[in-house]
Formats: sequence, structure tokens, C-alpha cells
Amino acid sequence: MINTPLMPMATAVWLVENTSLTFKQIANFCNLHEVEIQGIADGDVAKGIVGYNPIIAGQLTRDEIELSSNDENRPLSLRENNIEIKNEDKRTKKYIPLSKRQDKPDSALWLIKQHSILKDSQIAKLVGITKNSATAIRNKSYWNFNNLNAKDPVAMGLFTQKELIDAIDKAQRRIKREKKDREKSQLSE
Repeated sequence: MINTPLMPMATAVWLVENTSLTFKQIANFCNLHEVEIQGIADGDVAKGIVGYNPIIAGQLTRDEIELSSNDENRPLSLRENNIEIKNEDKRTKKYIPLSKRQDKPDSALWLIKQHSILKDSQIAKLVGITKNSATAIRNKSYWNFNNLNAKDPVAMGLFTQKELIDAIDKAQRRIKREKKDREKSQLSE
């Protein structure tokens, strides 16, 4: 991958207008052809493109331009910016309208029926209800159990399919781990 400045044509326009660098130096730095740089200088190419200052953008330093201006054979080198970009998923509670809040117990019932391996705490976390409510729905002791209709929470937009698959995978790993622990305890007896 060739390191080129951001917006190479606009950077070339700025370098042509504001420095005494050779066309070859600018062309090599911006990864453009020398003829294009000549066209920029003549006003034939890049009409209407506003110059982009690579110094302000942090892609070049004044010293770098000075050194290359004094030596025609010295190429410009792009300044490396080692910026660490973090992609942290900060989950914020999504607002659920009042009309959809009554769907949460219905969704919990659907999860209990369709994916019985999920723990009540996982169901509570996915749907956004308390663990006690999930346990009451599982035990059929929920205050409004007779009026519940199992509804798919992914279809209703309470959470994503990926979140459901992740929860199911976690439950399956837990079950395998518990099975191994039971087998170990039976062997040791």
C-alpha cells in the first residue's frame, strides 16, 4: 500500500501554490503523474479545487517542505500519525415505547418456549425485564400469565438476532461445562 496524503489532488494544488517544490516531488508525494502537476500549475487541471493544507492536516511539517525545497532529489515523506482507534461497544439502554413494553413478558415467554436452555438471567438481560419476572413466567406464576402470547422478540426489535445467537451459544457452553463437571464428580466417587 502506497502512503498517500488525504485528498491528494487538493494537497497537490496547495503544494503548487504555496511551495517551491518541483513537480516531480509533488507528483511522487501525492501519487499523481508529473503531467497532472504541470496541469495544476498551468491552471488546466483541478479547476475549482480548493487547496488542502497538509501542514494543518498533520501530513507534512514545514521543516520537511523546507528540506525538500532545498534539495530537488529529496522526496517528501508523509508524516506518520499513529493514532490508536478504539472500537468499544458502549451499550446504551434503548428507549422502548410504552406500547412495546407490554411485549417484553410475551417475548420472555417465547424465549422460554423456543430456547429453554437460556437461564432466566440471560432472558432478563436480552428482553429487558427483571430476573424475578423471567422466573415467574417460567414457573407460570407471573401475575398476568394467562394473558401472555409468545412473540418473537427479534421480529419485534427488542434485540438483534446476533445477540440471541450469542446468548444461545453461551448457554450451550454452560451446559457442556456442567455436564463435564457432573461426569468428573461421578468418576471421582
